[in-house]
Amino acid sequence: MTAHHTLAAERLTLGYGDRTVVESLDLSVPPGLITAIVGANACGKSTLLRSMSRLLTPRAGRVVLDGKEVHRLPAKQLARTLGLLPQSPVAPEGITVADLVGRGRHPHQRVFSRWNAEDDAAVAAALEATDTVSLADRSVDELSGGQRQRVWIAMALAQQTDILMLDEPTTFLDASHQVEVLDLLTDLNHASGTTVVMVLHDLNLAARYADHIVALAGGRPHAAGTPDEVLTEENVRAVFGLDSRIIEDPVSGRPLMLPIGRHGVRRAEDALPAPGAR
Repeated sequence: MTAHHTLAAERLTLGYGDRTVVESLDLSVPPGLITAIVGANACGKSTLLRSMSRLLTPRAGRVVLDGKEVHRLPAKQLARTLGLLPQSPVAPEGITVADLVGRGRHPHQRVFSRWNAEDDAAVAAALEATDTVSLADRSVDELSGGQRQRVWIAMALAQQTDILMLDEPTTFLDASHQVEVLDLLTDLNHASGTTVVMVLHDLNLAARYADHIVALAGGRPHAAGTPDEVLTEENVRAVFGLDSRIIEDPVSGRPLMLPIGRHGVRRAEDALPAPGAR
């Protein structure tokens, strides 16, 4: 089983240039569970994930992994514990799928060490899990957006970290592959106890797959807890400025959000047949 690590943000303030995106944020990631971070556009979801994985230096506060500041840890040491799939990763020109997925093994390579059977097995398992075995010899440049996204997820899986962070992992994927990827992450969590933290736009997918949801608003957590605790009509209105109805998902038993737009309510008279109609 995967070791459970503690990961937390303490009074974290983040920004770009003269713009502050996240301010004095406190957040603790439940170990061994799946956490989904949700919120409106530009609320700081991706910025938070980048800082917690050490890609962005805080203006104030700190991110701590097992009590140690992540920005003080050696990069390779951190990468053996915490993996990140960013929102728009860029592959080297001409690289093949197998080579890209193999780069996930870099944190496990020692000085002068050679590629070994364990590396082969990790790459093969990641390709199999993401249904990308048939793409192994193809150039990443040739792939569709959905195929490319699955390959990047395979690279993150090959890294075999105890904490896996993903920024919108279902981007570019059709409905079938969205469910496959989230099922895969759930299987990984259940089988090995991997802590998964992911930014999701779809509230209903977050409610179905996450054990813990953090809803950001204005650069701070507005609500955090189980799907039942977070996905309420009041919270949806406060975080997204959207009126909704929350019902029970008939498949998962989790909350299901039905948005109400200006044309989202069907009037009773609209349901009646027109005069003279059969």
